[in-house]
Amino acid sequence: MASELARALSAAVRGEVRFGVAERTVYSHDASNYRQLPLGVVKPVDLDDVRAAVALCREHGVPVVPRGAGTSVGGQAIGPGAVVLDFRRHLGRVLAVDPDARTARVEPGTVLDDLQRAARPYGLRFGPDPSTHSRCTLGGMIGNNACGAHSVVWGRTGDNLRALDLLLADGTGLTVTGPVPAAERTRLAALPGRVGELHRALQSLAADNLAVLRRGMPDLPRRTSGYPLDALLPEHGYDLARAVTGTEGTCAVLLGATVGLVKAPAVTALVVAGYPDETAAADAVPALLPLRPLTVEGMAADLVAALVAAGRRPPALDRLPDGACWLFLEAGGATAAEALEHAGTLAAAVRRERPATAVLVTDPGEQRQLWSVREAGAGIVSRLPPDAAHPDAPAGGTEAWPGWEDSAVPVERLGDYLRELRALLARHDLRGVPYGHFGEGCVHLRLDFPLPGRPGAFRAFLEEAADLVVAHGGSLSGEHGDGQARAELLPRMYPPEIIELFGRFKRIWDPENLLNPGALVDPRPLDADLRFTGRDLPLALPYERDGGSLLRAVHRCVGVGKCVDTSTGVMCPSYMATGEERHSTRGRARLLAEMLRGEVITDGWRSAEVREALDLCLGCKGCAGECPVQVDMATYKAEFLHQHYRRRLRPLAHLSLGWLPLWLRAAALAPALVNRLFADPAGSAVLRRLGGIDPRRELPALPPQTFRRWFRQYRTAHPEPPGATPVLLWPDSMAELLDPAPAQAAVRALERLGYAVRLPAGPVCCGLTLVSTGQLSLARRVMRRSLRAVPPGLPVIGLEPSCTAALREEWPRLIGERGLPDRVRTFAEFLDGEQVALPRLGGRALTQVHCHHTAVLGTDADRRIEARLGLANRVLDSGCCGLAGDFGFTRGHFEVSVAAAERVLMPAVRAADPDTLLLADGLSCRTQIAQLAPGRRPLHLAEVVLRALDQG
Repeated sequence: MASELARALSAAVRGEVRFGVAERTVYSHDASNYRQLPLGVVKPVDLDDVRAAVALCREHGVPVVPRGAGTSVGGQAIGPGAVVLDFRRHLGRVLAVDPDARTARVEPGTVLDDLQRAARPYGLRFGPDPSTHSRCTLGGMIGNNACGAHSVVWGRTGDNLRALDLLLADGTGLTVTGPVPAAERTRLAALPGRVGELHRALQSLAADNLAVLRRGMPDLPRRTSGYPLDALLPEHGYDLARAVTGTEGTCAVLLGATVGLVKAPAVTALVVAGYPDETAAADAVPALLPLRPLTVEGMAADLVAALVAAGRRPPALDRLPDGACWLFLEAGGATAAEALEHAGTLAAAVRRERPATAVLVTDPGEQRQLWSVREAGAGIVSRLPPDAAHPDAPAGGTEAWPGWEDSAVPVERLGDYLRELRALLARHDLRGVPYGHFGEGCVHLRLDFPLPGRPGAFRAFLEEAADLVVAHGGSLSGEHGDGQARAELLPRMYPPEIIELFGRFKRIWDPENLLNPGALVDPRPLDADLRFTGRDLPLALPYERDGGSLLRAVHRCVGVGKCVDTSTGVMCPSYMATGEERHSTRGRARLLAEMLRGEVITDGWRSAEVREALDLCLGCKGCAGECPVQVDMATYKAEFLHQHYRRRLRPLAHLSLGWLPLWLRAAALAPALVNRLFADPAGSAVLRRLGGIDPRRELPALPPQTFRRWFRQYRTAHPEPPGATPVLLWPDSMAELLDPAPAQAAVRALERLGYAVRLPAGPVCCGLTLVSTGQLSLARRVMRRSLRAVPPGLPVIGLEPSCTAALREEWPRLIGERGLPDRVRTFAEFLDGEQVALPRLGGRALTQVHCHHTAVLGTDADRRIEARLGLANRVLDSGCCGLAGDFGFTRGHFEVSVAAAERVLMPAVRAADPDTLLLADGLSCRTQIAQLAPGRRPLHLAEVVLRALDQG
């Protein structure tokens, strides 16, 4: 059946049709605890594709699951044996913005931030703003009635809809709107065919059950559990758009929407209120709501502890006032004075209730940093900090999982609910970090459920927790919907009459049960289909933060999808270039998990599907630095390549580019001869073919002499200054053999500043080219040999970011060496730490930061040095340059490599005027710029410092 349907779909739709193992695997997960293998995936390019795909699935009796960003925490975006419709891939346009009507027309795959950008020039915005705003889609938000931090003032998604264009499973198309006048309801019920039949059935459902619906549907601002049948009541105006919102794709497929926009405040200020604990913060909320704050978000100290344990500490955390739990109260206004006045009123109200404290944050950058902590919560708290974990937990902390993710109670009962919830956690020996939308009684909570070992404990807690929230008049879900995680618990929240009406409502829309079956009606068990099973295979790397387990390491990925945010950051350059889920960090983690599971990908380390997905991983380490749970795909790729090619022939590029330092050392014996060969079209073509190098890549020329040879001549002419402080410069293989200019500049600059530069006793190499190609055994030998050439004690200055990062991160991991990594500093870190006096150079600069520099080393010192040089510097938010060492040279990678560079970097370089300094410490970055923009030579920071010293 699968192959027949795949052929039919391929013939009928213009978009991609994928029924292979890799695609089914990466779409078998969302951000929940569940794994359900679909039959296949369709990525429609237009609405005709959607209609054709739904029609063929109906003809073959195959369920359909609509999907946006795949960040659902309840399992709503996956379905066993279903065809997944990926709307985010192509159907993501903002079609129109009407500033007068304050509306926008969007496609189902429109990312929320794209809508906000389109509305911003008119001073408008879409009110709801979940923390995944950089990647979540309007279709997904409508599917689960998403809320976000500003719902206290602008409501949920369902409160901001004007019309929805829908497709039923039987092919019927219709548009539903907000409240409908009585005369219009009569007209709709009189329509012929399926549309009239649907309206008559829905109106009858409401009219026949008025008392049941009024009595059985809790009146909560954050009720997103079950179907919102009360929207059909006369007092709510038969609001069909609202009734369909939050139905999780079980009733109709969304084809488009007209959404309402709100006036955005021109200026905001943030009041951060501190309280002794989360219950005290919750108890304070009802008195603050009448002051109309734009947000009332709760965040406790254990969330900050989890953030710091993950290695990230935004400086703005220093602005948090005394306390162990904080409320973020945003104030807005048309002017700064108006926003400040509103914030002052809020702060005064906070301070009246002792022992509460409050600070006012007006700087937009500090506000963004503080909000970023709150927005990253779903990822941060998936790993509890070590001091809050079990004593036998791995160094990286205990995993925490969704399941009781977003319960909600009346806001006046939130404090009592949190107290009893803490007691319930203690009885079940569970730990978690509560935070959330305290202004509407909604609590986010991930817990260290004993999965996969004791799913019975998972069920026992969820059943008791459901009874607890219902006892407080609350909802199982206050934001993310039910899905498989909570639908089974709905009878604990609603009386049997309401549950029966849910089934009737579903059958009115979808009588054949083809749309996301099992998500709300007749749900699958909450402890079925759990994704955590798998095996551990022998490994070459230690994975000390994950207890020596690659399985635990890949399960770090909880699916929050920051890696599919294409708007900013380093992560994930290959996904930014291809838009393919299997080329995202999340997709690769899913494939590795499936490999370890061994059910669909059965050949373990020999898997072609995993190799193909990892082939386009640039090894940029952006995920290790930017992923909220620090999924380190570059390390997992090195492990996989090591195991995959063990005792097998390797690709030619592994031998040419992985062994590049060796070949360069040989070539340095006759650089002129080699350069003539590189310049000869026939000779260079043969070299590229033999080396597995893309024919479109220019082979870089070798310098006339190595850096060491130059240094010996330099030292003869410039003896080591007597009494100068000695430092050790790390002459990495690229500086030594390929581009010595930055190293030469570093020597001159350091000695002008009063230091005596020394080199290791012999040739050294960090081994990164071997690590990135998975040749780990050889890398260890190279590292140990290099270590013997390094004298003890001296500070070590690294110039090449990737090599410096390897010394700090790969050497401890591969050879257990910690003394040398602790002494390694970047050029900027050394100058910044020594507080050396630097002259002002002035002028404009444009900086491309090497991806390893961003992810592993950090760039704060570089920014301080550039400021002291007086540079008006613009740091590009361009992510990886796309060359990434061997990646951009390897055959088959050229298009992705160039696409990554052309996203931000190269347009900025071409637009820069000739007087603007181009800064790029990474050789890969400098090479990519030089090859794609001939005539522009970027400089290393050491060259810029030397220029400043010369001019000063």
